[in-house]
Amino acid sequence: MPRSLLIVALACAACTPLFASQTRAAGNGFDLTRPEIREFVERIAHRDDFESRQVYSLLAQAEPQPKILEAISRPAEKTVPWWQYRARFLTEERIREGVQFWTTHRELLERVARERGVAAEYLVAIVGVETSYGRVTGRYRVLDALATLAFDYPPRATFFSGELEQFLLLVREESIDPLSALGSYAGAMGAPQFMPSSYRRYAVDGNADRRRDLWTQWEDVAASVANYFREHGWEPAGPVLAECAFEPDAPFVADPRRLELDQTVESLRGAGVRCDTVLPGNTPAMLIPAEQREGPAYRIGFRNFQVITRYNRSVRYAMAVHDLAQALRERLPQAAP
Repeated sequence: MPRSLLIVALACAACTPLFASQTRAAGNGFDLTRPEIREFVERIAHRDDFESRQVYSLLAQAEPQPKILEAISRPAEKTVPWWQYRARFLTEERIREGVQFWTTHRELLERVARERGVAAEYLVAIVGVETSYGRVTGRYRVLDALATLAFDYPPRATFFSGELEQFLLLVREESIDPLSALGSYAGAMGAPQFMPSSYRRYAVDGNADRRRDLWTQWEDVAASVANYFREHGWEPAGPVLAECAFEPDAPFVADPRRLELDQTVESLRGAGVRCDTVLPGNTPAMLIPAEQREGPAYRIGFRNFQVITRYNRSVRYAMAVHDLAQALRERLPQAAP
């Protein structure tokens, strides 16, 4: 017999009109007769050993969220220049709170950094950028967010239906209550904002309690972020970013959508890009636009920078994480015991 999604989820489902002859959700929920919903349920029931009735019962309690469809159409990292984007994250408050967080969890962070090879400032910066150090982890039910995007957002329906499936598997594996778990408008969860597929693949049990809890257990959070970075190729003690400038008439045009290491330090120098680094000429690199209020500006990203873009596929996001990490590292000695 397949395991239930969660006893509490099924108990709640029993308190509302059950999927009446598998036709329609109650209230303002989704119309469960829609072909794409029926196909989703039958597909995962067959592939993942769920009972169709259980999945229908749970989806009957999912509520469409129009505000999510508005939010996903205008993500900040794609609509504002770098200098404005940076100002949102490199605030005095965020830096101060980050230093406090680092000081409070210093032993844990340094242990994880030592064991997994990811510098503590980047572990702190990720949760600082994502959720203000775990303080703002999202206000949407993950079930609602993923169902809305899976069934009502055609441009990425395939991706989000996959994440909805991964969420249901995660619920079964980690005993998460699917009716109360909160996250972002895109369905990202916990202090590090892992999507369900990333949660299942990269989250680790950092405190040996046989659970992976990214909402309340900082041991799990720190170890999971570090594991995510290492699994994506993070190089311990490797470079992340370097400042650069163009010589007159340099032919390069930096594209913020390009996330590949398609240049080297030497090829950039040969094309008139002056790089503030002593790295070998064959070091893989990418040219990054970093617009300032005064006009165009550029930086050079290396392998570890590319890894940060795997967390969120935006060079502006990755620069914000890097710059916050450096600001925290510079400020920490003042607050260290």
